[in-house]
Amino acid sequence: MARRLLLALLLAGVLTSCGQVPDSTRAPAEGTPSSPCKDDGADFASDVRLARCLTEWFWARRFQEAGKAYRPVTRFVAYDGENGPDCGDQRSVPNNAFYCPYGHFIAFDATWLRSMYDQMGDGAVYVVIPHEFGHAVQEQLATRFQYNVERELQADCYAGATLSGLLRTGVIQEDQGDEQELLTNLEAAGDPTDAWWAADAHGTPERRQSMFATGFNKGTSAC
Repeated sequence: MARRLLLALLLAGVLTSCGQVPDSTRAPAEGTPSSPCKDDGADFASDVRLARCLTEWFWARRFQEAGKAYRPVTRFVAYDGENGPDCGDQRSVPNNAFYCPYGHFIAFDATWLRSMYDQMGDGAVYVVIPHEFGHAVQEQLATRFQYNVERELQADCYAGATLSGLLRTGVIQEDQGDEQELLTNLEAAGDPTDAWWAADAHGTPERRQSMFATGFNKGTSAC
């Protein structure tokens, strides 16, 4: 990442196993590629663009390895407060980011994401955006879940696998302090109770951190 990314996560535990795409690259290949993206992540706006570009690049490679064609999102929409796009018959809400299967797009409240970026570091961008792309991947793979929490935790796992794959490929580098940024962001996004059956459940902070770490340590096949 622009201010680099440390992901030496040592958390353990696999809560779900639904991966259907080959594992992310486990070590840099000869002739490690330079970044396929123009942005250097020097500030918030650049970090957002870079996270989007690198995440789609990662998944395009994973799908290609599986003999599939990755379909990029049609739009990547920044909104403010209540001015976000609708998703089917659902209105967007402030302080949120979401993937919409109706139109295959991702939207995020830029003011909200910027506030997390300012308070908790650029790790916020590299948790939220890869997570939402995880939902786009689930849609392309036609993955189905009994409970919403399963969907959310797998997206966390995919986000961890994405960042691990980017690090191992060499297009981003690590920097001191980023591990704590990532864990802090996942903690802040966790549910206050373990009501895993709830329609909007995302998982407790511990579960979200654990699934992110599972993806990072073991790749997409562990998700």
